[in-house]
Amino acid sequence: MGPHRVGSTGVPPAARAVIVAFIPDLLFGSNVVGSLTAAGHEVRLVTSPDELSGAELLIVDLTADARERLAALPEPRPRTLAFYSHVETDVRELAERAGVDLVVPRSRMAREGPSLVQKLVSNA
Repeated sequence: MGPHRVGSTGVPPAARAVIVAFIPDLLFGSNVVGSLTAAGHEVRLVTSPDELSGAELLIVDLTADARERLAALPEPRPRTLAFYSHVETDVRELAERAGVDLVVPRSRMAREGPSLVQKLVSNA
């Protein structure tokens, strides 16, 4: 899928990011892309770890195959936001130990995606 672009939405240009979202669940991924493009970011939705290059920020779905997805992250790694199923706290701990910048439950990603991204972009 190509990048999605939205015009100026009140997000200062310095606070915008090129985001690669590794979210194989295309329905949820489309929701994430929609909310982030509405916030002024350029987002590329990918379904394979082979497509993770070129990001200023990565978003990674850890609701399945968490170990494999964490192992596939590029090095050096850009700022990374990962989400997991709230019942799998071991996945959160695994991601934190792997050095993921921000790890949140999937429900929080759905509710607060743009503000979570903004937090990481602002701290870059």
